[in-house]
Amino acid sequence: MKDLKNSVGIVETKYFDITEKIHLESGVEFGPIRVAYETYGKLNDKKDNAILLLHALTGDAHAAGYNTPEDKKPGWWDDMVGPNKAFDTNKYFVISSNMLGGCSGTTGPCSINPETGKPYGLSFPVITIEDAVKVQKKLVDFLGVKKLIVAGGSMGGMQALEWAIAHPDIVVGTIIIASTSRLTAQGIAFNAVGRNAILSDPDFNNGDYYDKEKQPERGLAIARMVGHITYLCEESMHNKFGRRFQDKDSPNFDFNIDFQVESYLEHQGQVFVDRFDANSYLYITKAVDYFDLAKKHGSLKNAFEKTNSRFLVMSFTSDWLFPTFQSKEIVQALIKAGRDVSFCEIESPCGHDAFLLEFETQTEIVKSFLSKTNGGSDD
Repeated sequence: MKDLKNSVGIVETKYFDITEKIHLESGVEFGPIRVAYETYGKLNDKKDNAILLLHALTGDAHAAGYNTPEDKKPGWWDDMVGPNKAFDTNKYFVISSNMLGGCSGTTGPCSINPETGKPYGLSFPVITIEDAVKVQKKLVDFLGVKKLIVAGGSMGGMQALEWAIAHPDIVVGTIIIASTSRLTAQGIAFNAVGRNAILSDPDFNNGDYYDKEKQPERGLAIARMVGHITYLCEESMHNKFGRRFQDKDSPNFDFNIDFQVESYLEHQGQVFVDRFDANSYLYITKAVDYFDLAKKHGSLKNAFEKTNSRFLVMSFTSDWLFPTFQSKEIVQALIKAGRDVSFCEIESPCGHDAFLLEFETQTEIVKSFLSKTNGGSDD
């Protein structure tokens, strides 16, 4: 029996349908769109106590609690969302939705194209972070929210930045964790390797594999293995695995798995294949690559000129995927734009994954920020 005392409990994933077409950044008019989402807590009478959680690359709408009593694991940010937690559901109306292009209930390449009756596959339009926020805004309006705090880690932080810039009339607080205003060339390179692993899989079939006996599982698993390396760091990998052999004290002298770290990455790849779609991985990593606020607005300072939000920016010492200097670039631009911003670099050996793991330290910082953000709670 699960202990649900400090949990949001059993939650239902709901669906919101956007019937009109959305104008995408590429110029394509796209629709209809279904959005998978979950909510925790209650919207107050003023409709100003809402927090929108924005997931990372392979996340989904299920941020907290359990969908069924049989679930072995709770939502991806359960340590941060619930009664008396960082995002306190006794005070706030917390929303989490699956991103456009995803594969967990929101319209994406694996969804059925109503014009053909078949999955979109690679006929799905290329999307951007801006497009994802446009879709999320439709959901927030549907839920009746008047004022909003946005929060996200990694790709979720990119979405939160876009929210603050695109909707200054509604966003009063923005929490950016382990994120960036644009990916480095190194980050783009890792995404490119992952995409090429998928595209080179003999079972990819130009994205049309949904009704086939074989799926591009190996390519997707390798993409995940490459990505997962960037989420860790040398210290965390050394502490977890070192150079230890797998279940023995000597090498195999062949090309099968020798080291524990190899076994770990293989496991991560196989587990990922069971829950994610290869085409979605292509589209979402491309959206991350395209995100560049300075290029879009002329400079980062210009990007933040019209925002009306307070900002909290957090980074982690061992995160080499989105290192602290990228968070500081955001902070410096916000200061130049005259915005209210707080910054904290958290000591952690967990690499980029720290935003999912270092919940105790984050909780203290987030609670302090929220307590001073107008429109965030009933208090």
